[in-house]
Amino acid sequence: MRVIPVLDLRGGRAVQARPGPRASYPLVRSRLAPGEGDALALARAYRDALGCDECYVADLDAIAGGAPQHELLGSIARLGNRLLVDAGSTSPEGARATLAAGATRVVIGLETLDSFGALATIVQAIGGERVVFSLDLRLGASPAGPPLMLVEQALRAGVRALIALDLARVGTATGMDLELIGAIRHRHPHVELLAGGGAGGLSDIERAIDVGCDGVLVATALHDGRLTATDLEVVRGRGAGAPRRGDHVNDSR
Repeated sequence: MRVIPVLDLRGGRAVQARPGPRASYPLVRSRLAPGEGDALALARAYRDALGCDECYVADLDAIAGGAPQHELLGSIARLGNRLLVDAGSTSPEGARATLAAGATRVVIGLETLDSFGALATIVQAIGGERVVFSLDLRLGASPAGPPLMLVEQALRAGVRALIALDLARVGTATGMDLELIGAIRHRHPHVELLAGGGAGGLSDIERAIDVGCDGVLVATALHDGRLTATDLEVVRGRGAGAPRRGDHVNDSR
C-alpha cells in the first residue's frame, strides 16, 4: 500500500487544495517544511522526512490551459522522486512533453480529456504502463456519465492504472468514496487502483486498504500532522486487499 503525497502547483509555487475555485487556493503552510509554498522543500520533505519516493503533481496552470511548469517539474524530478503528473495533457505531444520534463507517468484527467479515443491515442503513443487515467468526479458524479461506465471506457482505451479522485472532497478530510473504490475493485480486480480526495488520517487510509485500494493521494493530512511518518510505516506494513468476506459492494453505479 502506497501513500502518495500531492503537490499542487500554480505560478511556480505549491498551493493548498480545498473546496472552491483553484484560483483561491492559498500557498501551502506545512509542518514538513518552512515558509509558504516552497514546492522543492516539500518534495524533499516527502522523500526525506516521510520516506516517500513517489509524488503526485498537479500542474494547475497547465490544467487550466496555461503554459506547463516544465522547469519546476524538472527540478522536482531531479530530487529523485518518481512523479505522477497531471499537466492537462490531451494529446501524444503533450504527454511526451510531460515525460520529457521529468514525469515518470502521465496522468490523463477526465476533467480535461477530449474523448476516450484521444486517451487511446495517447496510450498507443507512449505505452499503457506510462499512463494513469484520473476519474475526476465531484461528489461521486461526472457529466460525462456513470463512474463505472467511464472506468470501463478508460480500460478499453488501454490504461492499466487509474485514480478515483473526487475533487469536491479534496482538502475536506471527510473521507474518500469507499463505496465507489470498492465497486471498481470488485469489477476490476487486477487494475492498479489509486484514490484521492478526502483522506483525513490513518483510519481513512486503512479503510481504503480494506476495500482493495493500492495507493492513496494525500496532502492536507500530511501538512497538518494528522498523518505522520510513523503512520506511514504502519501503512507500508499492509497490502491492498479485496473487500472483507461478508462486505457488501454496491456496483450499481
